[in-house]
Amino acid sequence: MSVEIRVPQLPESVADATLVAWRRKAGDAVSRDENLADLETDKVVLEVPAPVTGVLQEIHIAPGTTVKSGELLAVIAPGASAAVGAPIAAAPPMPPPVSQEPKLGPAAQRVAEELGLPRETIAAAAKGGRVSKSDLVAAAGSTPASKPAAPAAPAVPAARKPTDAPVLPAIARGARAERRVPMTRLRQRIAERLVQAQSTQALLTTFNEVDLSHVNELRGRYKETFEKQHGVKLGFMSFFVKAAIEGLKKFPLVNASVESNEIVYHEYFDIGVAVSTDRGLMVPVLRDADALDFAGVERGIGQFAQRARDGTITIGDLTGGTFSITNGGVFGSLLSTPIVNAPQSAILGMHKTQQRAMVVDGQVVARPMMYLALSYDHRIIDGREAVQFLVTVKDCLEDPGRMLLGV
Repeated sequence: MSVEIRVPQLPESVADATLVAWRRKAGDAVSRDENLADLETDKVVLEVPAPVTGVLQEIHIAPGTTVKSGELLAVIAPGASAAVGAPIAAAPPMPPPVSQEPKLGPAAQRVAEELGLPRETIAAAAKGGRVSKSDLVAAAGSTPASKPAAPAAPAVPAARKPTDAPVLPAIARGARAERRVPMTRLRQRIAERLVQAQSTQALLTTFNEVDLSHVNELRGRYKETFEKQHGVKLGFMSFFVKAAIEGLKKFPLVNASVESNEIVYHEYFDIGVAVSTDRGLMVPVLRDADALDFAGVERGIGQFAQRARDGTITIGDLTGGTFSITNGGVFGSLLSTPIVNAPQSAILGMHKTQQRAMVVDGQVVARPMMYLALSYDHRIIDGREAVQFLVTVKDCLEDPGRMLLGV
């Protein structure tokens, strides 16, 4: 008896999903619990496992289709063998080695198709596994006449000599390729939330700068002992999370949110930490971050980052949060105005640390300086609270002992 494969029950806050890709084709042998397809929601990617071992008999939904919980995706014939001639694989097909199949960008792919270059000619033009447009243009001149002909080229002037370079189609000499790729569900959701934040909140950003000399000195002194004792590296983010919490305790409005005509004061500290992935920006939340020590913060951030990049993060990890921190400095950003992660009311932006000339006790010295940015909803947070919050963060980072003493 055939076994139906249906869309699994989606999380409560998710109405539908998009079928991104099938990992198997009709007629392929499949194993129990093997991932057959990927479903993308606006927050996470879900896998569809095979319920039994057998052969994927029918596929009812094409990639790119929007589906809902319980919808029929495919049918498996349990215990059957793959059809003769059908490919049987124990895992998704792996891309061939670079030496066998050169990599072509979109423009190079189009030029190869226009010129009708055979595979062996393209392979010969490869440099380091990747083929550029200029490589293909050069290879086209040495393509034997017996190979597939390229599209008709413009007429050659009578004065052209046999030794002149071959005249190529206009597409080969000045191609301006374009690709249209549908936005992923996650990217659509990110765009929606960013536009929503800017259209519903009165966003303003205030700036300050912080001297990280003492943080650097502490990390340098204890990082090896810290890692041996806790099994995790001592990074910068734990200092910023702890400093932000001190600021939130002093200025509760920065940790609040707006619902209708009410201000909701959160008496807990769920800190979202932005993580960049191939699919887009995610903001997993450290629950009750004020109850975590430095090792707990570093461990939590590391686990979230790994799961976000592996695609195993859950919706529960991404929902909620009372305040967020984002670090554009890892990409080299010197200054930015981060957008608040609605319905939160504020976000702290970290940036690149640079050695800059500073005046300390009347002397000009080089210090590791970072610009800080706080974007906030001016509907409930006034400039006074925003500036004083940022000063508190600065003071805690420039004198980390404050975080231990609570002063």
